[in-house]
Amino acid sequence: MITIQEAKTKNELIEFIKFPFALYKDNPYWVPPIIADELETFDKTKNPAFNSAEANFYIAYKNNVMAGRIATIINWDEVNYQQKKKVRFGWFDVVDDIEVTKALLEKVYELGLKNNLEYVEGPMGFSNLDKVGVLTEGFDELGTMITWYNHPYYATHFEQLGYVTEKEYVENKFPFANAKPEFFERINELVKTRYQLKPINFKSTKAVMPYVDKMFDLFNESYANLSSFVAISDIQKEYFKKKYISFINPEYIKYVEDKNGNLVAFAIVMPSFSKALQKANGKLFPFGFLHLLNARRNSKDVVFYLIGVHPDYQNKGVTAIIFNEYHKTFTEKGIENCFRTPELADNIAIQLLWKNFNPVVHCRRKTFRKAL
Repeated sequence: MITIQEAKTKNELIEFIKFPFALYKDNPYWVPPIIADELETFDKTKNPAFNSAEANFYIAYKNNVMAGRIATIINWDEVNYQQKKKVRFGWFDVVDDIEVTKALLEKVYELGLKNNLEYVEGPMGFSNLDKVGVLTEGFDELGTMITWYNHPYYATHFEQLGYVTEKEYVENKFPFANAKPEFFERINELVKTRYQLKPINFKSTKAVMPYVDKMFDLFNESYANLSSFVAISDIQKEYFKKKYISFINPEYIKYVEDKNGNLVAFAIVMPSFSKALQKANGKLFPFGFLHLLNARRNSKDVVFYLIGVHPDYQNKGVTAIIFNEYHKTFTEKGIENCFRTPELADNIAIQLLWKNFNPVVHCRRKTFRKAL
């Protein structure tokens, strides 16, 4: 017998968060989140995503044993301003039982139909800065802190239930040795001179902070034309600033300014925390934070998290300035491998940025869609 229970209390939400810890126990590729961080994400009083979204969290039980979980989400900015009549689902995990998957998805349909929405898409989070997609290739690749891992049968369940591919994402990697400076050093100098641009590097988080609001504004401008994009609000900017910026090595944040002090490009790279998070196993204390601190200082792998260029400067070689600065930083730190977060497979412009680094696709993921 399958029953579905909504997780509302703190203890119920902790049970919701801990389900994949059991599902992927001893899996060498799954990267666990920090439980306290997930709890904050689901807290309507702390996460500003709830100012423009609503979400419910459900747990499935089969014969009184936990068998799955799902979050049902409506991003009202997406519905009201972009006229996308979509109900989302995310934080989806399930045992290999399609009846459990079907029962969980019924809660998504209920929310969508109740609000006169037209279709379902997932898995995805509240916004563009959340995790996205079900893994379809790369099950033997170590995940990252900003992607979901899953078993191969997830996509099979969706397809058997009549879902179709909505968006496909690719994740690339390349050894740092592939970053040959001759590909961007000359262009870097030409672009700086022609457009009167200069790179900005940082040694402290305090020095980064005055630029962060400009960076989020530029992020919104850079990605505005993507069909799936929902802009980050001012309240969300403050939230992400406090939650994440201090977590990132300041020397891994690069900005490019014009002669008038306007920000025209930015990039954020993070050290890989995957192995540290596996050691922490969901807990910061007593030793989890030490594993994360060690990774922040000493990881030889890095993850390109975000890169944005103002529309007026796109296709003008500005990224050569960013790559040149990262090459100097990564050389100093002895970086060995570079990974990229999920990028839309049809975003040819972003793919072309990396062509000279000879990247290889090591993971693919999709969101799936179904009409209500």
